[in-house]
Order: sequence, then structure tokens, then C-alpha cells
Amino acid sequence: MNEPLFQVRNLIYKGNLTYNNVKIEKGKINFIVGESGSGKSTFLKLLNHSISPASGELLYNGKAVEEYNPITLRREVSLVSQEPYLFDESVIDNFKTFYSLRHESMPNKDYIEFINELCCVNVPWDQNAATLSGGERQRVYISIFLSFCPKVILLDEPTSALDEKTSFKIMKNITEFCKEKNIEMVIVSHDKI
Repeated sequence: MNEPLFQVRNLIYKGNLTYNNVKIEKGKINFIVGESGSGKSTFLKLLNHSISPASGELLYNGKAVEEYNPITLRREVSLVSQEPYLFDESVIDNFKTFYSLRHESMPNKDYIEFINELCCVNVPWDQNAATLSGGERQRVYISIFLSFCPKVILLDEPTSALDEKTSFKIMKNITEFCKEKNIEMVIVSHDKI
């Protein structure tokens, strides 16, 4: 049997959240489903070591997450939070800023166009992100993170601001892209998409 992507043993966060013996398998779309306030978003932050547990064991590819360089880990295991953070600049300038912050070259126009279509981003590239609707911001944010092709993408309520038809289309597109690029997916949702 293959080693799990993530393995959690008796993980406690701030004394009030406990995650016992959880395995997230490789090569599968992993859904984490539960009620609001049950610790799903916190769990994703623990997976990419954005926050640290009080005790317990969390392994990524068989190695404790605290043994990884935090920046390297977060680039490899990218967390797309449910609250999109975009800079008060155009959509294309947000791409440029995120790539600049990672000290990476900006991809070519065709690739950005492809990723934006994949994520159903249908706004002009020169539109200021501050003027976008919640759903538009969410799609741009996902598009930026997906464009980096991380090894693992953690999606926290990726369709919360989207209608059902758009939700289905974007998740189908993202799933196919991730399978093609061998990107592992962990999705937090109130219900299966």
C-alpha cells in the first residue's frame, strides 16, 4: 500500500480541536466535509503549516511538516483560502504581483488565458480587482494559485460565492487539470460539490 499524502495522529490545535488518525490518500480527490465551525479550515492551515498544532503528529509524504522549510512547504502545498486576498490593482497585475512575490517569471499570455478560462474568469484583465464581485474575486484567486501548479492544492470552500452551474463547471475543469498535472487535491466543503 502506498504511503499516504498526509497522515495525522492525535493532532491537537489550541486545546479545543482534535484530529485523530486521519489519512489523506495520494491520487484521489480528498473531500473534507463538515458543519460550519467544525475545524475544516483550521485543518487545511495545519496541513501546509500556516499554523502549528499544540501536540500530535502530522506527516507529509512520510516526513513531519515541521521538518520542511515553511516557505518551500507552502509553495508545494498551496492553500487557497475561502477569503480571497487580491491586491487593489488590475487582474493581470495581481498575477504579476503574486509571481513577483515568489520570485518567479510571469507565464506567457496564452497560459494565463488558459488558466483564466479553466477557472471561469470572464472579466477584463485590466479591471481593478477591488471592483470584482465576490465570485469573480474567488475565481481570479483560484486561477492565480492554480497557475503555479503546486504539488498539492488545498481548496477551502472554493465555490462558496458561486452559483451551482458555475461551481460544477469550475470544479470539473480544475479536477481535470489537476489530474493531468498530477496535482493532489484536498477540498473543504460544507457539502460535496
